[in-house]
Amino acid sequence: MENGSLDKRVFDNCDENKMLGCEERIRILKDVAAGVLYLHEGWEAKVLHRDIKASNVLLDKEMNARLGDFGLARMHEHGHVASTTRVVGTVGYLAPEVIKSGRASAQTDVFGFGVLILEVICGRRPIEEGKPPLVEWVWELMARDELVHALDERLRGKGGFNVEEVERVLQLGLLCTYPDAQTRPTMRQVVKVLEGKGEVDESEIEDMEVYLLEKMKSKEMWSKYPHCMGNGSHPTFEQIRQSISSSILSLSWSDAIVEGR
Repeated sequence: MENGSLDKRVFDNCDENKMLGCEERIRILKDVAAGVLYLHEGWEAKVLHRDIKASNVLLDKEMNARLGDFGLARMHEHGHVASTTRVVGTVGYLAPEVIKSGRASAQTDVFGFGVLILEVICGRRPIEEGKPPLVEWVWELMARDELVHALDERLRGKGGFNVEEVERVLQLGLLCTYPDAQTRPTMRQVVKVLEGKGEVDESEIEDMEVYLLEKMKSKEMWSKYPHCMGNGSHPTFEQIRQSISSSILSLSWSDAIVEGR
């Protein structure tokens, strides 16, 4: 993978020629989404990655993205619930229900992918010292109708991006990280939205993709978001420590705190 990991191309201070543009970042997210969809639906068994983040996305010489590091992945039969109940993953990417139960699901992978969307588009890690958590920060901008200001300031300074597409992708990231797991889209729906397949005819009106797109436009749905977040939807370090008193977090705490991811 000649171009290394995605996080280095987003967060390292690289020269302007190497910095990923907005379209490149969205294309990479599409590649990762397709990979996660294959893990969830395309194979004879369902695979839960459980550690989706920028440092686990690798780029080949053509800048095609591949999801790597399956050290925490678990496999189970389609139609069955994963048996694992240990809290594993990386701080900042853990879905709230994982902290409560330790049980991974396709929807917890969707949550991690949502965080990935936000960090790649915003150029900010999920947790940075002295700053609000990334998901909460983006939501606040959404609530103030300033969502485009979440875009990586280096890209905003250059201009030339599609405002509508940036906002749509950021809204998708927020929807993927919605506190209620049942409200989150499936990876199949995520892929459809990233591909921009929002135009449908009347025969498809019952499809979940249509429902998803409508939810993304719904002020009522977003108005419920801060209330959910106020109930501690995005766990703190202390909550995670308390939740794993009977188990061990696979990622060492020192690495998680120092790296902020």
